[in-house]
Amino acid sequence: MIKFLLLSALLFTTTARAGDWPQWGRTNERNMSSPETGLPDTFDPGKFKLGSDEIDPATTKNVKWVAKLGSQSFGNVTVADGKVFVGTNNASPRDLQYQDDRGILMCLDEKTGGFQWQLVAPKLASGKVNDWEFLGILSSPAVEDGRVYLVTNRCEVMCLTADGLAKGNTGPFTTEAQYVAGPGKPPGKTGPSDADIVWRYDMMDELGVFPHNASNCNVLILGDEIISSTSNGMDWTHTNIPSPNAPSLIALDKKTGKLLGEDDAGIGPKIFHGIWCSPSAGEVNGKTQVFFGGPDGFLYAFDPKPAKEGDDLHLKKIWWCDANPDGYRAAKYPAAEGPSEINATPVFWKNRVYVAIGQDPEHGEGIGNLICVDPTKTGDITKTGIVWSYNKIHRSLSTCAITPDGLLFIGDFSGYLHCLDAETGKVYWVHDLQSHIWGSPLYVDGKIYIGTEDGTVAVFAASKEEKLISKIDMGDPVYSTPVVANGTIYVQTTTHLFAIGAK
Repeated sequence: MIKFLLLSALLFTTTARAGDWPQWGRTNERNMSSPETGLPDTFDPGKFKLGSDEIDPATTKNVKWVAKLGSQSFGNVTVADGKVFVGTNNASPRDLQYQDDRGILMCLDEKTGGFQWQLVAPKLASGKVNDWEFLGILSSPAVEDGRVYLVTNRCEVMCLTADGLAKGNTGPFTTEAQYVAGPGKPPGKTGPSDADIVWRYDMMDELGVFPHNASNCNVLILGDEIISSTSNGMDWTHTNIPSPNAPSLIALDKKTGKLLGEDDAGIGPKIFHGIWCSPSAGEVNGKTQVFFGGPDGFLYAFDPKPAKEGDDLHLKKIWWCDANPDGYRAAKYPAAEGPSEINATPVFWKNRVYVAIGQDPEHGEGIGNLICVDPTKTGDITKTGIVWSYNKIHRSLSTCAITPDGLLFIGDFSGYLHCLDAETGKVYWVHDLQSHIWGSPLYVDGKIYIGTEDGTVAVFAASKEEKLISKIDMGDPVYSTPVVANGTIYVQTTTHLFAIGAK
């Protein structure tokens, strides 16, 4: 059982080096911000060698190395203890035993980009209703004390060792060869380039959840707990929720994968489409709260300490508020003028919580809303807890980046980058990047980096005055979020990962 008196001290749960980016958002507050300095404000990704998918290093500028990924790569990069972790698909197989469509978590050497090992996850037999073709692993893993925690395309929360099988099988999970082959198939061969699985928790089998098209979550480490959303959602008809009573948020034991508790919010019957939000956390009035953007368009806060109710253990909700302004719910989902769920990750900054609403990119563009919430209140705080809101933003998938001096940057799916005052909501400027934005902005070294669907990375000055510093053509779509670790910026296209910094 968790020593909950230590939770606040363990809020920044990583023993990795100070310059690492060991999880989505770097810290549990999930602010897309880093204190590093000395990063380049422009670079050249280079050109392909003739007839090859390999970049010619001689044609690059400020690029340390480039690694080939699959054909679609949505799992954002994390960096810890000299290793780079990234989710992709199996379109460029590293293990010739398995050349079909699979989910891949790849581990690379931080200095060279050299391949070290990978987790190979078979596709679900149910097909694209639960596990869409070629999406790969969408989770950005969290790394702590030599352990890697993620959600696979099979709707499993999984713990791996950071070294893979190169240093032996640590157990208690010892059937990696069977896992990689897939259920009911003869075990394959595993070796040093394969993942070492410590434990796995199958949310479909254990909780009855029904992931809509894909499983996802950038899990949160809180003390001895792993907090994860469940990816529960609708079936292919988009009218039926097969598992309305399944939880939306769960807590697992970090060491064993045992279920410790599930949310008590009863969100399942109100799901618009599916669960895509990842949890964040912050200390409010001396106690840790877990923030979660619901698939019903509400922002929730939960107590991470499971409380017993009858035979069940629940994560009790502390407060909740509707992130959709008055009038949005009058239209039927997914109408462009109607309500949205929350796909972005809530950000905790200076005792406030920030998040925008949005929808599946396949639904197209529509109206949005960004809210700033006071988390010191309790109950339904829709009328009392929203400090300010901004409805000039369109639907958004972006998590906010807030600078130390209080400038908030966020992208929307219509392609606009917005700069606001985090404390008041005052708008300073809006820039049209003329392409869909799937990822989030990164603040580092006085600059904002953001990628677009047309393959552009734009670099802005992080200031109240709009100043575009550079635009770089990456050659392929950038659906991910740039991250920074130990003097290197990582930009991930659908097919390649670029490590950017002074050579």
